[in-house]
Amino acid sequence: MTEIIARIEQLIGSAAPFDPAKSRRRFTIGAPDAVLVSTSVQLLRSIATAAPHIDLALIHLMPAPRGGAIGEPWHQSLDMLERRELDVAMLPLPTVSPRFEARRLYDEDFVLAMRKGHPLAKAPTRAAFSQSQHLLVSLSGEARGFVDQMLAKRGLERRIALTVPNFMMALVQLSGSDLIAALPRRLVEHHAGRFGLVFVELPFARKPDAIRAIATKAAMRDAGIAWLVQVVVGAIGAGRP
Repeated sequence: MTEIIARIEQLIGSAAPFDPAKSRRRFTIGAPDAVLVSTSVQLLRSIATAAPHIDLALIHLMPAPRGGAIGEPWHQSLDMLERRELDVAMLPLPTVSPRFEARRLYDEDFVLAMRKGHPLAKAPTRAAFSQSQHLLVSLSGEARGFVDQMLAKRGLERRIALTVPNFMMALVQLSGSDLIAALPRRLVEHHAGRFGLVFVELPFARKPDAIRAIATKAAMRDAGIAWLVQVVVGAIGAGRP
């Protein structure tokens, strides 16, 4: 029944004219919290300017513990798009199924963040990095991430002294401790000053993640959704495929 209602809403939305200056629709955008925290200010400003009566819901998306048939580990978020529980998602996906339309927003890499005055900032060697006490963002509390995989390839390991469930809490904890953390560059650049943090490059290379705005092709027939994607791309990214 939910799927039927969603499809009816799609048909109604695509048939109805859409004037952003007059519309009072409500849209739902989902993304990982680091993406939301880094992009929401400019996005909300752009939407408020062009469409002052439109309301928004921002939803925190998390990768699934296990991969799925499409877009793993973000298959649950893609399913939400298809069920029209989300209008647009901003996700770190290299490719998507032909059922979706994706627009590139920006490339995200990671940096090593720490409080101002931290001794590691002066000499961020691999040895010092692996011997430091680390913070990891992990909703489940599992103390293993991509950094551990890269260290293992080099015969190194680290101590994860603290896990926290979101990136904003990570910034708070770093500001008042000697912990260090690998965090998204855009997040740290936006908030380092507020939290008294500095950052250096990671002591090993990692390929950046492409953050894309994604909607279903069926939803893009809705003039309002098509407009929303255009605004997201214009406010945040370059709009490359």
